[in-house]
Amino acid sequence: MGKHDHPHVEASGASLAKAAQTALEGAGEAWTDMRAEIFDAVAAIGKPASAYEIADIVSQKRGKRVAPNSVYRILDLFVANNLVRRVESANAFVANSHPGCLHDCIFLICDTCGSAVHVDNDKISGGVRAAAEATGFAAERPVIEVRGKCAECQ
Repeated sequence: MGKHDHPHVEASGASLAKAAQTALEGAGEAWTDMRAEIFDAVAAIGKPASAYEIADIVSQKRGKRVAPNSVYRILDLFVANNLVRRVESANAFVANSHPGCLHDCIFLICDTCGSAVHVDNDKISGGVRAAAEATGFAAERPVIEVRGKCAECQ
């Protein structure tokens, strides 16, 4: 990723949805009602959620079943466009609170309550990329996950 030398604007609620819509449309993709509802569900949960959990929330809101495979396709689009981050070890998703800002993923995941905090630290992720490069490996999407207990669960 590049050097991190800009302030983050942490968005939430309607401003987060608008930032996500702007980022997705800027990438040439449509912001449909279904995509908006899936993004809203991910953002509202506030901790990593599976595609099945998201499908259940959207299904209840729509009053008809939404297939998890449809949710997965939209989540993959969101991950590719930096709107949502994937917590690999949990096969779960969290909204990116600053979708216009590109960084490698560093997650602090609480094994007690399930919360996940995304940390941006280009020095750490840059070190991981450099270590990979030194072995001849081209790191495309480093994800660092640290499991333990959050301050509230200690």
